[in-house]
Amino acid sequence: MTMFRYALAVFLTLGMVAGVQAERLKDLAKIQGVRTNQLIGYGLVVGLNGSGDQTTQTPFTVQTFNNMLAQFGINVPPGTGNIQLKNVAAVSIHAELPPFARPGQTIDVTVSSIGNAKSLRGGSLLMTPLKGIDGNVYAIAQGNLVVGGFDASGADGSRITVNVPSAGRIPSGATVERSVPSSFDQGNYLTLNLNRPDFTTAKNIVDKLNDLLGPDTAQAMDAGSIRVAAPVDSSQRVNYLSVIENLEIEAGQAVAKVIINSRTGTIVIGQDVRVQPAAVTHGSLTVAISEDTSVSQPEAFSDGQTVVVPRSRVNAEQEMRPMFKFATGTTLDEIVRAVNQVGASPSDLMAILEALKQAGALQADLIVI
Repeated sequence: MTMFRYALAVFLTLGMVAGVQAERLKDLAKIQGVRTNQLIGYGLVVGLNGSGDQTTQTPFTVQTFNNMLAQFGINVPPGTGNIQLKNVAAVSIHAELPPFARPGQTIDVTVSSIGNAKSLRGGSLLMTPLKGIDGNVYAIAQGNLVVGGFDASGADGSRITVNVPSAGRIPSGATVERSVPSSFDQGNYLTLNLNRPDFTTAKNIVDKLNDLLGPDTAQAMDAGSIRVAAPVDSSQRVNYLSVIENLEIEAGQAVAKVIINSRTGTIVIGQDVRVQPAAVTHGSLTVAISEDTSVSQPEAFSDGQTVVVPRSRVNAEQEMRPMFKFATGTTLDEIVRAVNQVGASPSDLMAILEALKQAGALQADLIVI
């Protein structure tokens, strides 16, 4: 109960910040066309200490290894049987190519086992091309893995695993070989896409830009997109954006929401949540059933037999809790105070909020995740 009240107090503190805080434009919107691109590849990690793939169950590891040897003019003689490559693992590699990345720059890569390798600790990734969704190679990855987890086992079958030893990272492990075309320096306009579409935020951005740069410089296309006139020259466009992206904008208030995580019991109540007049009472009925046994013995010198007689006890307790009332326009502070007075648990509060929503008294979106 103490932890629940503490959590509600934290939510209250976060939600009751006075006034509307201005945010930078760069935190509210992204420039259309300036984006990351996902890359993926398939390769081999070598140098493992016997923790690689069991190739009898992952034949593609042997096939990949043989294909690599063939590129160096080495052919494995047929009929050699099942090759056991305990220090080799087949892996997938993925990375994000940042916007404006140029050939020669490096990016981080993540390496994950796709076979049954126990650990990639101590391994090295061999040269692997990373492709985009269009099938073109945009980077080449290679290097030594940094693995945060480890795996250890004993002869008696005991085993311990810390974190995830079958995945790791290579900082600056891939070199960019091809840049992605960008529309940043094309046309006379730029489009700003809001991270959270909101009509009020879009209007405030347009008003701020037009006040600074002149009338009709910015136009709101909808609640999530704003078109802004921009210089044609790319260098001037960079200077132009460095100014406007640091403008302080008052963001519009989000829609009132109550978020419930039914798995963890976490409840988050937004600042603008309001409750219409409603009376609430919530109690719990506890039914306890206990089973006892007693021995029944016959009288002396009789023909009866000793038997075991079951005895059941049923006890029902109804926990009495007072009814509390929400007045018109009840705020977050008053909701928390009323719930704390009756000592409601997270599961009780979930039931109360759901009932208020069904009754039409909760002025907020109730979202269960």
